[in-house]
Amino acid sequence: MENVYEKLRRHVLSAGKTKKAYTKAYGCAQNEADMETLRGMIEIMGYEFTDDQSEADLITINTCAVREGAEDRIYGNVGAFKKLKEKNPDLIIVVSGCMTQQEKTVEKLKNSYPYVDIVFGTHGIEKFPERLLRRLETGKRILEIEEKSEIVEGLPMKRKEGASANVSIIYGCNNFCSYCIVPYARGRERSRSWESIVSEIEQLAKKGVTEITLLGQNVNSYGKDLEGGINFAQLLRKINEIEGIKRIRFMTSHPKDLSDELILAMAECDKVCKQLHLPVQAGSNRVLRDMNRKYTREDYLALVDRIRKAIPDITLTTDIIVGFPNETKEEFEDTLDIVKKVRYDGIFSFIYSKRSGTPAAKMPDVTPEKEKSENLTRLLEVQKEIQLEINKTYLGKTLEVLVDGTSKTDEQLLSGRTEGGKIVHFAGEKDLVGKYVNVKITSVKSFYLTGEIV
Repeated sequence: MENVYEKLRRHVLSAGKTKKAYTKAYGCAQNEADMETLRGMIEIMGYEFTDDQSEADLITINTCAVREGAEDRIYGNVGAFKKLKEKNPDLIIVVSGCMTQQEKTVEKLKNSYPYVDIVFGTHGIEKFPERLLRRLETGKRILEIEEKSEIVEGLPMKRKEGASANVSIIYGCNNFCSYCIVPYARGRERSRSWESIVSEIEQLAKKGVTEITLLGQNVNSYGKDLEGGINFAQLLRKINEIEGIKRIRFMTSHPKDLSDELILAMAECDKVCKQLHLPVQAGSNRVLRDMNRKYTREDYLALVDRIRKAIPDITLTTDIIVGFPNETKEEFEDTLDIVKKVRYDGIFSFIYSKRSGTPAAKMPDVTPEKEKSENLTRLLEVQKEIQLEINKTYLGKTLEVLVDGTSKTDEQLLSGRTEGGKIVHFAGEKDLVGKYVNVKITSVKSFYLTGEIV
């Protein structure tokens, strides 16, 4: 591989000017983590990074296939690259990720986007340098989609600077929810060794990272595919012992795999944030069954009760799909009932998006789109009121906040997150970014808190 990198570095330097790379990841945190690996490789090749596509000699995007709208936007963005290619024929365009793991996407890129140079999926990311070199040496397009891959450790990564970092612990998913394309795009579950995970986090801690988010399509399944390995609860306890790490987060958790052992580990590990993203998806048992979620609403509510008994101050967030095929008005009311009973600190909710190749895509659906939209609006209104009521309980309290940067809504303010994941805006100097400060909450909205440093 070093020989490949050396040839690529020579190519980059041969132009007599600094070659630049534009990169973008769409979708989930796992896609962003994959892009961090691609950026690490690109940096070794000698490229400098740019936020301006028109300056780029190399454009690399990592795609998302979770919803149809996301795919349409990505195709639109790839379409815009055509003019850039016309202006700079030497521009190399790379498209990878979950979308390109699907045969229909590869065919569309092959036939309708001939200016795209390299296409690969979610597997074999370590082969990117070799593919790029082959494209440069032969001039031929490369479209290579692998069905599966093994975990390759030690790949370079270029993370965003800051106190927080994402660390992948498991790839793929075995659950095959009927609406979800992820198991087909990312393959079966493959866990990293706990030694590799701990080593990576130890190195991050030495570089000043204090907050870690562990990533996986279903982190609760961690270790089940490893002989003689450890489970997720045991992994949390090991990471909790790493010096320099102050906060540990993780996502996403499948309710059917969240064990009492994990709940206990969350309660006992002082660095594990008292925050949990626990997707419910729907409140109707019929819909949950057709979604292949493998739990009932009663199972879910009982699990929430156990979690809150062990960790009374935990903040809970969730995912909800509105308008799953043939969801009735009564079944939507079941979802609203779950929301009112659990009282989430936040929800991520969307209208069901049909994904070709999934079982749900073949289900007949007679529910009008207008009704689905009205239900989503109603759900968000109910949740907004619940969040405001919850946030009002923070008024006058002093919370520890990790400063992320400047507020997106007011450049005069800083923004950060509490242990429970609450967004807090406050006045302060920019040299506080990456540090922990105590903030007294003086006002609240449904989606954020405002305060002053004390």
